[in-house]
Formats: sequence, C-alpha cells, structure tokens
Amino acid sequence: MSVQRLRTESRYSEIVIHNGTVYLAGQLADDLSGEIVQQTRETLGNIDRMLAEAGSDKAKILSVTIYLKDLDRDYAGLNQVWDAWVAEGAAPARACVEAKMYKPEVLVEMMVVSAL
Repeated sequence: MSVQRLRTESRYSEIVIHNGTVYLAGQLADDLSGEIVQQTRETLGNIDRMLAEAGSDKAKILSVTIYLKDLDRDYAGLNQVWDAWVAEGAAPARACVEAKMYKPEVLVEMMVVSAL
C-alpha cells in the first residue's frame, strides 16, 4: 500500500495518508499572540483546511490528541470553541493533556487522525 505525504519538510510531513486514513502533524494557530479562544479557533481552522486538502473533513475525524500549555486555565476556553466546531453526531475519540510547548506563546496544539 502506498503512503502519500503532503507538505513535507525536512523533519516531518503536515499530512500523511495511508490505507484510507489521514494523519495530521500537530496543528496550532498561525497567530500566537492571542489567548486560548483565538488560538483554538485558528487551530481548528487549520485542521479544516488540512483535512480538505487530504480529501476529508471534520465529520470523519477518528481521534484527536489536544495538548494544552495550562490545563486548569485553558480547558474551559478550549471546550467553548471545540463544542461549537465539532460535527454534530460525529464527536471523535479525544484526549486532552497538559504539555510543555516548544514555544512559550503556544497555548494549544492538536494531532488528528481521520478517515479519508
């Protein structure tokens, strides 16, 4: 079976497609100056665009791993945006963990696995 890699850089591919499954690298906001609601909206917008490029959409998401810089402070704001975004009747498996981010400004990062 073939493996298709899109938006490949030296260390990773943004999108990998294999055997009817789409894997997205960690997605985050483009503008890291905002608070959690803004960063979550931008992150989910980037996920929408990446899935569309791969030939999928949010209704086909199988699982999401969400990394938050500060779980206590940002969980409610994340969920406010997430709940409005997730496809009705298609909530994926989800884990949300606190993590040290690669840059201090990053408040949220998400990894997505979706059906094609």
